Amino acid sequence: MREILFVAGEASGDLHAGGVARALSEIGAPFSLAGIGGNAMRDAGVTLLAHVEKLAVMGFVEVLKHVPLHYRLANELRRRIRSGNVAVVVLIDYPGFNMKIAAAAKDAGVPVLYYITPQVWAWGAKRLPELARTITKAAVILPFEEELLRAHGIDATFVGHPLLDRAKALPDRAAARASLGIGPDERLLALFPGSRGQESARHVDPFVETARELQRRDPSLKVVVSVAPTVSIPVQRCPFPLVHSASFTVLRAADAAMCKSGTTTLEAAVAGCPLVVAYRTSAITYAAARRLVRIPHIGLVNVVAGREVAPEFVQDALVPSRVADTLAELLDPRSVRRAAMIEDLERVRASLGEPGAAERVAHMITALAESGARASTASVGT
Repeated sequence: MREILFVAGEASGDLHAGGVARALSEIGAPFSLAGIGGNAMRDAGVTLLAHVEKLAVMGFVEVLKHVPLHYRLANELRRRIRSGNVAVVVLIDYPGFNMKIAAAAKDAGVPVLYYITPQVWAWGAKRLPELARTITKAAVILPFEEELLRAHGIDATFVGHPLLDRAKALPDRAAARASLGIGPDERLLALFPGSRGQESARHVDPFVETARELQRRDPSLKVVVSVAPTVSIPVQRCPFPLVHSASFTVLRAADAAMCKSGTTTLEAAVAGCPLVVAYRTSAITYAAARRLVRIPHIGLVNVVAGREVAPEFVQDALVPSRVADTLAELLDPRSVRRAAMIEDLERVRASLGEPGAAERVAHMITALAESGARASTASVGT
């Protein structure tokens, strides 16, 4: 049996890849599944070659420490791709590593589907020619990406955002609050310091201090912290309850959220939870990023909206008292600003397409596998 080879280097990519793997099984695709990923992929029937816990790094400085591991894994994947048994390589995000794998697959004549492509609209535009040269098909999840990639010669299709698939099982507010032990009349603030250990460690202190400042103003305010399954936070740094692997439930229950920039901001839009975006990284990484990033906002919810829907507090602007001032307004059910943001978030959600991204990507994979098999047969025949 031929193989579909997945490569997802982070927890979010693992979640999306797991949905695709499950969809492949549901449509009866005649392939074995293997790759680099995490628990979601494993639970969907993918044989893991390495776990994402070993790969989840961020920033220019941190990546250097993981070069030897990346080098070994890349060589292992190249050997696997050259074996002749891989029908399609499916890459999910993680561009620093996955672009190398795309090139190896191209050299071996194996079709490549890139699901959740590099954020070339923010930085790394130089990758566009390389994407056009090495990948067979791009499945993009943000509404403006299809046109951008097609303009550079990349066969791209907007499949909708996979968050909408997860949101199909979204609990209502009452059920979400009950599951967290929050009363119907209590106000709840949710903190999302990040899904990677390093970013979470960097954000915990200012996030917790912001929540404490709000509790000084309103002692009845409840606070919970949403964390990825691979992240742990010492109790001495965070006095609030940790909720693992239930971000949508937390956002449905919360009156407002403080989120690290990234996919969580879109989850908040889908859940209809007012939010602020907060982000801090190392001085070296931030200085390098300022030279590379070409867009005015870092929160994905703002990128999709094309304007600042959620206030952003980045680097030195991440001052707990200032963030608390904004969150206090968003926590107030009578606030005009809160009502306006909820309307803006509804518009962002509408722009993300329709549920079913995983199924669409699964059908794209099987089509690529069939076309690749026909091409191989024709090559042998000649």
